[in-house]
Amino acid sequence: MADVLSQNEIDELLNALNSGDFDVNQVATDKEEKKIKKYDFARPSKFSKEHLKTLEIIYENYARSVGSYFSGYLRTPTHVEVINSEALTYREFTNSLSNPIILGIVDFKPLKGNIIVKMSSKVGFAIIDRVLGGPGTILKSNRDFTQIEKIILTKIMDKLVKMMGEHWTNVHIIQPKLENIETNMQFAEIIEPNEMVALLTLNLKVGDVEGMINVCIPYLVIEPLMEILNTKYLYTNHKNVQVEDYKGFIQEKLQISPIPLKVLLGKTQIMVKDFIELGEGDVIRLDTYVSSDLNIFVGNLLKFKGKPGISKKQNAIKITRIIREEEE
Repeated sequence: MADVLSQNEIDELLNALNSGDFDVNQVATDKEEKKIKKYDFARPSKFSKEHLKTLEIIYENYARSVGSYFSGYLRTPTHVEVINSEALTYREFTNSLSNPIILGIVDFKPLKGNIIVKMSSKVGFAIIDRVLGGPGTILKSNRDFTQIEKIILTKIMDKLVKMMGEHWTNVHIIQPKLENIETNMQFAEIIEPNEMVALLTLNLKVGDVEGMINVCIPYLVIEPLMEILNTKYLYTNHKNVQVEDYKGFIQEKLQISPIPLKVLLGKTQIMVKDFIELGEGDVIRLDTYVSSDLNIFVGNLLKFKGKPGISKKQNAIKITRIIREEEE
């Protein structure tokens, strides 16, 4: 039922009309301009903005890991960043590709189905050139990849796929596995052409060569995760994982981390002339005695005192005292 106006409200409305403060035509225009959102039933929107934003956050972290990996592996400055995320049909994705191409078909375990990781061919050739000792330049001719080049790309793509699982941990435990590499799009029909996919576009710059990495994630694959694929869940779960799950993991890794240990026998100063003329049998006098405790360093920190000796026919040192922080 429509709201009923009181007599005072009616009087105020009439006064506003008479004074010109109230425009009836403007009200009619506002009603006419009411926007109606179009819905394409042939292309249903299954990925919301929140879903795409969460995927962007996941792959922004992934991009930093990929950049660090390539910088160390290729020994050249590498930068990777997410530049776009969008929802489209699988047909639209495949129509934008041209051969030759680098497509990694990935089993997104334990979820059912595959995703695709696509790398620009010019970046692929530049990476291969760098791996084989070249400067990492772009191949001028447009040709397919050789069998040896495919083996190199498979090794690199396998590493990129395994790294991806680490950044899905805050949403779900994913163990992606590279099934195979394709260089022709017609052999990579993983879903129906009309199915919706989320496409993450990463810009990869290796030295002076720049290209794209695309991650194509079908809706059917991550449909079981859609309810928890949001930033609120991502950040909340991230906090719990950092505090609880990784504490023991970090402690375990620290315990098996290699650290340098060195013993300082003593110090002295000699002339460069005397140093050059040193020979077998010469004696260098140090500032320590045979009975003195020697300084034992962990890294560059003085942590122990000890005495030299022999253990099982090998040189050894026996720790006699621990240096506390206040003694340093």
